[in-house]
Amino acid sequence: MASISFKNVSKRFGDNLALDNVSFEVKDNAFFCLFGPPLCGKSTILKIILGLIDPDEGEVLIDGRSVAGVAPAQRNIAMVFQNLALFPHMSAEQNVRFPLAERGVDPLEISNRVAEVAEKLNITHILSKPPSQLSGGERQRVAIARALVRDPNAYLMDDPISALDARLREQTRVELRRIQQELGKTLVYVTHDQEEAMSVADTMAIMEDGKIRQTGTPVDLYDSPNSTYVAKMLGSPAMNILPLDFAGKGKPISFSGNTPKTAISIGIRPEDLEIKLAKPSNGASVVNVEPLGSFTTLMLDTSGKQLLATLRGQTKIQTGDHVAIMVNPERAHFFDKSGAAAQAAG
Repeated sequence: MASISFKNVSKRFGDNLALDNVSFEVKDNAFFCLFGPPLCGKSTILKIILGLIDPDEGEVLIDGRSVAGVAPAQRNIAMVFQNLALFPHMSAEQNVRFPLAERGVDPLEISNRVAEVAEKLNITHILSKPPSQLSGGERQRVAIARALVRDPNAYLMDDPISALDARLREQTRVELRRIQQELGKTLVYVTHDQEEAMSVADTMAIMEDGKIRQTGTPVDLYDSPNSTYVAKMLGSPAMNILPLDFAGKGKPISFSGNTPKTAISIGIRPEDLEIKLAKPSNGASVVNVEPLGSFTTLMLDTSGKQLLATLRGQTKIQTGDHVAIMVNPERAHFFDKSGAAAQAAG
């Protein structure tokens, strides 16, 4: 088991600042997720933890001890790379067995561990095949099995299920979460899929351009984003962010709450908008209706600004209708001119 800490870590590749004064802590036995767009520094963090690259500045601690100068093999960290890195000349089973065979583990124990992890990841039927005969999803599950079969201090996973189809991806992330809890191991997980991140993580760090913008539980980040960047990163559809003068009494969005003096914009999640049919007035016109089964998404136009609303189930509202828009003051978010969260007045 292992806790992992970054303290003011920076890393450059030539003129590119990949990590900019990054600090965070992964608690022992936590499922920690690094979330953000491509090239924001997520994979660089994993490689520094593993010991493949060294930071230019700052300190990395594992179990409270600095790992500066400690070789990757001595860190006892298992990693699933995005490119999988399976041995093409070996069968799936031989790939899974490899880390244990290299360490001289008893063959019977190896067979038992391989059988156990293969069953958990539903790959028993493909163990005899080489990687060239496996689908992308099957190769990813073999790579995950090769990491899980070990007994490391922590697991690192770099977007490990991106090649799976939507249904299998959902099943696999549930299995990863269950397996992590059963093993009682620290897991640092990289993804650019917000739904995936929010469904598996105990704690998330949201990244942008080599910096961590906010860290917290998925619920805390969703309900209390500290900036417009974080607010837009979480939620599908994303949060509506409008000029503050669009909300209030007699405004396009009916709002009766207090606002902070520093606020210049108001943020409202699509599911927090209250919509009802109305005559043309200060409300909005319905530009598009998108029924999605369990909920319906409406695209609304109000005074030249477009916003999205989601309604549970089906709706009788149609394209071309006019609606009144209201929002509960407790569900509104406010941001200042820098994009940082502003606290509402009491």
